[in-house]
Amino acid sequence: MSELKLGDKAPNFDAETSEGKINFYDYLGDSWGILFSHPADYTPVCTTELGTVANYKDEFEKRNVKVMALSVDGLESHEGWIKDINETQNTTVNFPIIADEDKKVSNLYGMIHPKADDTQTVRSVYVIGPDKTIKLMITYPASTGRNFDELLRVIDSLQLTAYNKVATPANWKHGEDVVISPSVSNEEADKMFPKGYKTVKPYLRITPQPELKK
Repeated sequence: MSELKLGDKAPNFDAETSEGKINFYDYLGDSWGILFSHPADYTPVCTTELGTVANYKDEFEKRNVKVMALSVDGLESHEGWIKDINETQNTTVNFPIIADEDKKVSNLYGMIHPKADDTQTVRSVYVIGPDKTIKLMITYPASTGRNFDELLRVIDSLQLTAYNKVATPANWKHGEDVVISPSVSNEEADKMFPKGYKTVKPYLRITPQPELKK
């Protein structure tokens, strides 16, 4: 099983998908990416998840994020399942779903956890930056659906902190105050954060969220 860690280069691959053969890096281009796996087609939780992602298309586009899903079932199965997703979730699936019948991509990314199930993937999520490195990894059991509002929140944090010397506190949401990185001196902070900041402790300095730099 793959032992990918945060900061590792996300493995590239070619795969058959519901939108044709795709090279992962080419698909991502200069965008951020989400790669997420599903235990199987025609399963209830996965159906709601894929419908939710399709309905969140505008939110992902706002953040320059491209999405790709994976299931170990084949293309013909995907095609029938997509019809069900569109019908039951009142949406149109607008991203590719990998047909990973040989489990090549699943094994590349460590999506199969034998102690949970030795044939189906768990609910793995990888957020990948424009530099093709892994910025976030979350693994859910097959029985628990993912919270895509939380994924959007994390992407907001990742993008903000990638370009500003800040970190986001517990339960932070876009637009709320952030904390200044400890590596920034007070003299640097005075110049870097024109909106000012509050020193709660020498290591805990709070400032309004800066503008997102790209």
